[in-house]
Amino acid sequence: MIGRIRREFPDCAITLSVGERDFQTYQAWFEAGADRYLLRHETADADHYRILHPEQLSLSKRRECLENLKKIGYQTGCGIMVGSPGQTADCLAEDMVFMKRLNPEMVGIGPFIPQHATPFAEEKQGTLEDTLFLLALIRLMLPKVLLPSTTALGTIHPDGRELGILSGANVVMPNLSPAGVREKYLLYDNKICTGDEAAEALDSLRKRMRAIGYEIAVGRGDSPYIK
Repeated sequence: MIGRIRREFPDCAITLSVGERDFQTYQAWFEAGADRYLLRHETADADHYRILHPEQLSLSKRRECLENLKKIGYQTGCGIMVGSPGQTADCLAEDMVFMKRLNPEMVGIGPFIPQHATPFAEEKQGTLEDTLFLLALIRLMLPKVLLPSTTALGTIHPDGRELGILSGANVVMPNLSPAGVREKYLLYDNKICTGDEAAEALDSLRKRMRAIGYEIAVGRGDSPYIK
């Protein structure tokens, strides 16, 4: 699939986000034509990581995967859920130190939103205010980073994605999946599935961004954001 996309769209940036894999698999995908890889570390605090993940997963392995991605040459992305269960101010401070040290090309953050089929179904969701504050802080700390204003922000507030851009985000990612199948893979409850996310409604998304003084660019985003 990566090879076919690369052949048909040689100028695009191919971004993968399929979790923890071994070095050889990452290498094979990179050689096939993948450019970027998103792997949220979720937390830099070991105790917090244990709250969020099953026993077979480990923070050390997640960090190793991120380091391998950078070693191979991927434009690498990490990230967290703001307000996730068990998260404290100390956890967030560790996250910022970790992101500064990793120096990723992308950082993906959004508010934690409960999902009914998980152990965290009754947990309180993250707030708009905390997410916007951290977006601004990451922009100051990593001025060249690609920083999405996520669908999760738009889910908890009708102008969430616009507010994310105004706080320092510089990426809006449309959902290319047909609207009829999106409910089959919802990562959290009440996720917005508006026409603004679909590729065919790019004009509508442009209008929303123009309303806050921004224009959408559909290039790769390698420069000036990628060093």
